[in-house]
Amino acid sequence: MRDELDLKKLKGHDHQIRMVAKRRKDDAQGVGVDDNDDGKSGKEALARNMSLLGGIALVVGTMIGSGIFISPKGILRQTGSVGMSLVIWIACGLIAILGSLTYVELGTIMPTSGGEFSYMKGGFGPSLAFLYSWSAVLLIKPSSFSAIATVFGQYATEVFYDSPECPPPTIVIKLVTIAAIVLLILINCMSSKSATSLQIAMTAAKLFALVVIIIIGIIRMFQGHTEYISPSVSFKGSSTEVFAYGIAFYQGLWAYDGWNQLNYAVEELKNPYRNLPLALVIGIPLVTVVYLLTNLAYFTVLSPAELLASNAVAVTFAQRTLGPMAWIIPLCVCFSTFGASNGTVFTAARLSMVCSREGHMPNIISMVNIPRKTPVPAVLFQGILATLMVIPNDFDSLVNYFSFTSWMFYGLSALAMIVLRFTHPEWKRPVRIPLIIPALVVLMSIYLVLAPVIDDPSLPWLIAALFVIAGLGLYFPFVKMGYRIKSIDHLTVFLQRLLLSAPSRYVSPEEEEKVELTSL
Repeated sequence: MRDELDLKKLKGHDHQIRMVAKRRKDDAQGVGVDDNDDGKSGKEALARNMSLLGGIALVVGTMIGSGIFISPKGILRQTGSVGMSLVIWIACGLIAILGSLTYVELGTIMPTSGGEFSYMKGGFGPSLAFLYSWSAVLLIKPSSFSAIATVFGQYATEVFYDSPECPPPTIVIKLVTIAAIVLLILINCMSSKSATSLQIAMTAAKLFALVVIIIIGIIRMFQGHTEYISPSVSFKGSSTEVFAYGIAFYQGLWAYDGWNQLNYAVEELKNPYRNLPLALVIGIPLVTVVYLLTNLAYFTVLSPAELLASNAVAVTFAQRTLGPMAWIIPLCVCFSTFGASNGTVFTAARLSMVCSREGHMPNIISMVNIPRKTPVPAVLFQGILATLMVIPNDFDSLVNYFSFTSWMFYGLSALAMIVLRFTHPEWKRPVRIPLIIPALVVLMSIYLVLAPVIDDPSLPWLIAALFVIAGLGLYFPFVKMGYRIKSIDHLTVFLQRLLLSAPSRYVSPEEEEKVELTSL
């Protein structure tokens, strides 16, 4: 009966769908958000269900995923010594903290779900924002989702194939990975509150695993097992190639990636002016300390050569120290990667929705499900792309090219903050940071983009750059000039009815507060 009522409500908005199509044709920048929308036009807003604890869980839960269990090997291989690998871990944490401070100001002056897309549109205009939306929605976010889910598939299947002579078949890993993606899509379509609750539970599980590793490491330090982390020997053999450290930073920053994820979900965060800064300031330093202590723990049990030879560092560590209880760590790694995948698809869907709402993606992706108030079309879209990306197998290359394109836009977002400080000094800034912080982020992003290319000037870097630039070939005809394919509008109407969805609208924190006061 409820479905019939929802369908009637949706049919009542058919005129709105056609009006949206007309506006998209007339407006070169696509359908924007009507700031004067009073909620009676049929547009649906996302529900603000995320508390401060949920925000911290999203940051910590997304950052702590597969990286801390995979990246130590790649960082050690690039740096050549234990000491320099620990320096890289600390440096990556500082970079994440500087980036998050920059995003705190950006997120409070533009509290919409969209992250870098919103910041670059405000700082540089729609053309550069489109290049980000093109790259992030179609490549960066789904590849990250796919890569983390693949690690879940690897660890989940190892439980049933525990013999080195009988590794899990690739097809089994891929099927488990796809099953995890489908389950996460269903959860995120059902309720944003359920997705946030799952994030909190998975964050607790992954922190438990890391606490176990850290406690074992501290005990072994007191027992005198410090031969590999002693400052007198730990820096021997360090690489002297400055640009080679770019790849080491890529591997480390992959583990820290997620420091900006909460900025994609600001529209669902309660009291964002307060909770956004607090969640970032609490979450990121916590992750930095946990990562450093975890790496120290690894080297109290494993030698550098043994760590480089291990395909699963945490599993090898557990087998050496926990005996028959070693299964706890692989299980917690599964929780960790499942939670990180959940956080990734949660934020990727919000980014896709905002890009579409601004006319940079097909209109259906901007829709919000009427009964559940979740961005169902955007979640399905990201899930389909991630499933298709499960096919490739080269995890390290995926991480490197993901980091290459991501840091191009992270640096531009930091530069946008500097630009906005001068072009819009009148904007309300609940949080105001020193300009030296975004300037350092810009300089670091330049190094991170150029260093790997200088160290290894191969064709794939050029392909990654050309993919980003290729977005201009779509921007000018479809966004700037407003060309539309008529059959797409008919498909949009069909999918809107199928998914019980209506166009989304942005509700500012001030408007939300007024509504709450009115209802009292």
